[in-house]
Amino acid sequence: MARGPQPARPRRKSEGNIQENLVKTRIGGDLSSFMKDKTDPPKGMGKAKHFDVIIEFNRDFPGGGTAARQLLFEAFLLYLNRIGATDESNNLWRFGMSPPLGMPAVSEDSKLDLSQMFSNGSRIAAKSLWTDSYAFATLTREAIDRLSSWTMPQKDDDKNKGETKSGSKNKKIPLVYKIWCDHQIKRCVYESVRTIKCDAAHASFAASGKGIVWAVADTGIDGTHPHFKTLRTLDLPDGLFHRDFTADNPDPAVASAAALIDNAGHGTHVAGIIAGRTSVLDEPKTDAVKKICVKSEVRNENGTKSTVKDTHDGVITGMAPHCKLLSLKVLANEKQGKLSNLLAAIGYVQRSNDYGRNIKIHGINLSLGYPFDPVWFAAGQSPLCVEVDRLVRSGVCVVVAAGNAGYGTVTQFSGAPERAAHSGTIMDPGNAALAITVGSTHRDMPHTYGVSYFSSKGPTADGRMKPDLVAPGERIISCALYNGAKSGEVPFREDTGTSMATPHVSGAIAAFLSVRREFLGQPERVKEIFIGAATDLKRRPEFQGAGLLDLMRTLQAV
Repeated sequence: MARGPQPARPRRKSEGNIQENLVKTRIGGDLSSFMKDKTDPPKGMGKAKHFDVIIEFNRDFPGGGTAARQLLFEAFLLYLNRIGATDESNNLWRFGMSPPLGMPAVSEDSKLDLSQMFSNGSRIAAKSLWTDSYAFATLTREAIDRLSSWTMPQKDDDKNKGETKSGSKNKKIPLVYKIWCDHQIKRCVYESVRTIKCDAAHASFAASGKGIVWAVADTGIDGTHPHFKTLRTLDLPDGLFHRDFTADNPDPAVASAAALIDNAGHGTHVAGIIAGRTSVLDEPKTDAVKKICVKSEVRNENGTKSTVKDTHDGVITGMAPHCKLLSLKVLANEKQGKLSNLLAAIGYVQRSNDYGRNIKIHGINLSLGYPFDPVWFAAGQSPLCVEVDRLVRSGVCVVVAAGNAGYGTVTQFSGAPERAAHSGTIMDPGNAALAITVGSTHRDMPHTYGVSYFSSKGPTADGRMKPDLVAPGERIISCALYNGAKSGEVPFREDTGTSMATPHVSGAIAAFLSVRREFLGQPERVKEIFIGAATDLKRRPEFQGAGLLDLMRTLQAV
């Protein structure tokens, strides 16, 4: 018996949300969610009624994405001329620009039309010029809407006929591919050297990082710390310079000096784990150093914390002590930094390496990131993850922190809160497929204590296994800021997080490449070798990945 028509089933709210999240738009889901709120944007998103955005240009635009970006730059400069802005009001002029090859002929009227979207408070940052595919801007809601729908003007004769000369219908070509939110990024050693067998690798293979340059994208590196002077860790080969991306500095000398100032201490701590050496007694000694002081925190019986200072008479060394470190400052302090700073820094590495033709920077450490939301973009497909994968394909090893969101609160059926481990909490750019994503273990007893409770856990939202490796990340001792240190005393401190685990892997890879130079420029092969040689801690793969980093076994494997 045939069934009659059934009444339509009401769509549940969750289904409607999913449908809405998957609607195609040139305004990214992350930015769109903020723009729906008609009040002022959240703290860190920009000034009232303005949004800090990342503009990704349409590669199908005539002349490519570079030409599309140049057109927007020229429209912005027209706006500045119209309002009578001076050179000091916008650093784009001071950096200088030149039209790319293949730039299409666009009428002045069209440029003027595009420039009308800018208003008081609009800005395009000069750090945009370090990338080829993006512009970093501050725009109003109205400007974002208008830019997302702006298309290449058609020729008058084609417009009148409704067809092109080839007979096909006219296709409007948008200027931009997507407009994303410029997210805030956040920062996510001597016992640990033995844990991953770096000490054995130094003794047996002389794997000390000589001839390797590793970039550290972080809060900067304290260039005054003696740990980086013993082996001249921050003295770079010709043609490479430290760079500050937290401010538009057209003067290379100023930008380089600013990158060696760290007001937070996070980048200095990370850098000290990768490379450098501090020694009071053993050669090579650190000049004018009489005492190494290590600060740590202990919990008292009443629940309060106290700071304890201990003296260390031996040697504190990075995983690859002779490796050279390149400071790329992308965080102004522990809590403040823009995603656009990091994208500009990645662009700087690409240009320094001539896009893979002449690799001078062999790897980069990213002990930072931001929480991933699958509503905004697919796992591993955010602008940051795309650029990370592109950097790996150009021949650079990219080592990133998994994040510290692996443990939190869940609600029981009764409504009571309960603490529990959280799966699927890998941060961006840890979701990037080609990056080496690092979780955390105990400093010197990883087999007993396993994976750190806070370490973010996989899999990714699209079903890929992450993290790739784990390394020591609990109470790791490394450089503290040298500011105000007593004469002859070198400060070190403890810190915890996947931010500390990540530089262990960076340093180990730098040490490996220094003696297995045939793998320079082959980061995907390097990742495969390290994963294959990892030590299984007998924990679940979404917790430990392939297991604990083992440099000695990795060297023996090849």
